[in-house]
Amino acid sequence: MKKSLAIFLLLSNNLFAQHEKIDVQQYQFELNVNDTTDIIRGKATIRFKALQQCDNVSFDLVVFDQKSGKGMTVTSVEESNKTLKFQSQENNITVNFSNRVEAGAEKTIAITYQGVPADGLIIARNKFGHRTIFADNWPNRARYWIPCNDTPADKAAVSFTVIAPDHYQVISNGLVKEETNLPNHLKLTQYEETVELPTKVMVIGLADFAVQHSGDVNCVPVYSWIYPEDRTKGFYDYAVAKDILTWFITNVGPYSYKKLANVQSTTRFGGMENASAIFYGEGTLTGNGSNEPLLAHEIAHQWFGNTVTEKSFEHLWLSEGFATYFTDLYLEAKYGKAKLDEKLTDERNKAIKFSKRTNAPIINPTSDYVSLLNAFSYQKGAWVLHMLRRKLGDDIFWKAIKEYYSTYRGKNANTDDLRAVFEKVSGTDLKPFFQQWLYTKEHPVLDVSWKYDANKKEIAITVLQQQTKAFDFPLQIKIGSEIKQIDVRDTKTVTTFSCDTRPQAFVLDPEVNLFFEGSSKEVK
Repeated sequence: MKKSLAIFLLLSNNLFAQHEKIDVQQYQFELNVNDTTDIIRGKATIRFKALQQCDNVSFDLVVFDQKSGKGMTVTSVEESNKTLKFQSQENNITVNFSNRVEAGAEKTIAITYQGVPADGLIIARNKFGHRTIFADNWPNRARYWIPCNDTPADKAAVSFTVIAPDHYQVISNGLVKEETNLPNHLKLTQYEETVELPTKVMVIGLADFAVQHSGDVNCVPVYSWIYPEDRTKGFYDYAVAKDILTWFITNVGPYSYKKLANVQSTTRFGGMENASAIFYGEGTLTGNGSNEPLLAHEIAHQWFGNTVTEKSFEHLWLSEGFATYFTDLYLEAKYGKAKLDEKLTDERNKAIKFSKRTNAPIINPTSDYVSLLNAFSYQKGAWVLHMLRRKLGDDIFWKAIKEYYSTYRGKNANTDDLRAVFEKVSGTDLKPFFQQWLYTKEHPVLDVSWKYDANKKEIAITVLQQQTKAFDFPLQIKIGSEIKQIDVRDTKTVTTFSCDTRPQAFVLDPEVNLFFEGSSKEVK
């Protein structure tokens, strides 16, 4: 996901239903929408496995609010055509079973409901004044329009069957299973995704579109879905998706889905990585290809965030830091190391600027998920991967990345899982590295001074760490035309190098390999 400046409120995480009791296996959503009102009518058939003995189960669903006139009203819950009792709370629905459900048992229930979504499903007019309907779930806003276990830790297969006025084209996860014209100018469209997804990337989109099949990559069809008025710009901008998809398949591993659709939409984000149906902000088209990094970022999420999903949002950097850095790696492969250095320098500056107003580590167990859309999760997270790559070398780094992806493909992972894979592949204890860069609130702030001694023909260098806790890192310095490395571990590090003449250049981190701030000065 690429951030935008939009600000929105989320209900506090601790208000919602707890779901440790179950593991959802599959959702089947049937939705009816119209052009007369914003009311949606839905039926959710949910198949799940009980993880423990239970008498009831809860699903997230924001229910009708009298004051706003928005929210969902559940009209019935059934199991095998038998009515079940239920209670609707403010933000969830609890379903009671007539008999106790044993651990390991599978159940299927059907929840029928209707209402006007307060959020999550954006029913509005696009920039051309046309009515559109787009899901916009991140981080936990699916609950505003579908009953679900709205957490990244519970992934499930999903299908959407949408009945809508026939002027709409419908995009969703997976492949089209049915498209049928109905009486009264209605159309039924059904999509099915058999790969398990987190709810944050389960979506539908309805609009008038121009659709282009731009080709296939490894038998995966690639599509562009653009508002007709923007078709020329959109088809040009999105054409690069084939190159990006090819690079990720080659360098990371197999693509998990059966299509890739890049979709112009009304998402409040710059881009939203919905599985196999990426939504981009309607204003991000340029017609000159300059949004290539945006496409690379969202396509990267198909591997990191969608296929391998963080267990909880405190590990969001496993999505956003990865998508940011792998965008950088794609651009490096296409345009050269100078482009990588340019991106990393900009990312370092943004993260350091952010650190001036935020005292938090990258791994942050906050319940304010939106606050995690910050320069630590994205840019500093990317820098952690870059420093890990430089620490271990390209061969080990790429081997570990492929191992991580293959191990957790279709599953959830946290930061310790990532570390374990890298330690296994590299044979290196990486706990200190992960601890200081991901769990520590600070970063190196350096005051570097140097003095040249013409008689001894040497340069003396003093490195002072000014942050609270000393970090352990290699610091490269360009002295004249040579690059030297100092292993910095303490608050104060002093070292000397032979130097025939006073250096005309003294540059910290010339190859852009360290996340730090600071400066150097000559001492006479």
